Amino acid sequence: MRVLLVDDGAHRVGQIQDELAQQGHVVVGVVDSAVALHDAVLRLRPDVVIVDADSPSRDTLEHLATLSAQLPRPVVVFAEDEADDPMRRAMAAGVSAYVVAGLQARRIAPVLRVAIARFEQEALLRRQLLEAQAALGARKQVERAKGILMRTRGIGEDEAYKLLRKLAMDRGSKLEQVADQVIAAADLLAPPG
Repeated sequence: MRVLLVDDGAHRVGQIQDELAQQGHVVVGVVDSAVALHDAVLRLRPDVVIVDADSPSRDTLEHLATLSAQLPRPVVVFAEDEADDPMRRAMAAGVSAYVVAGLQARRIAPVLRVAIARFEQEALLRRQLLEAQAALGARKQVERAKGILMRTRGIGEDEAYKLLRKLAMDRGSKLEQVADQVIAAADLLAPPG
């Protein structure tokens, strides 16, 4: 596994780096400033990012949130601060695992596995949410197109749906595409106002 380390003030990255090497992982880089995080991930393409911090700084959390939005990957934070607020802010920033109270070498491998599993589960949920939102949007467009056909042609809902389906089949298009075309045509022909 390719790992990028971020030294956010705890200065234990040497210990983490040694343990990762013993486990057969490759440390592709060590970053000592959150400002360099995005560029380092872009350039080095790590599989996982590990942040070593007493308590993650606001800058680090902001850069992790940006990273999570633009170049998502599992992120582990090893911290000493047991307070709820930093942990909650880290999780909101897209951190996959937040480990408190002492960095123990034997914990690194299982923590990485948990972080990767959690990241993959969240990625699946995000994909499912996007698919559901797209399906809902398509359904709304079909309903709107049916309404237009019902008004302009004086037909019922079932007839309007059948007409949309027939148009889609005749054109070899998806139902949503035909619905978008019906809506666009209606908008084009609508009186200005």
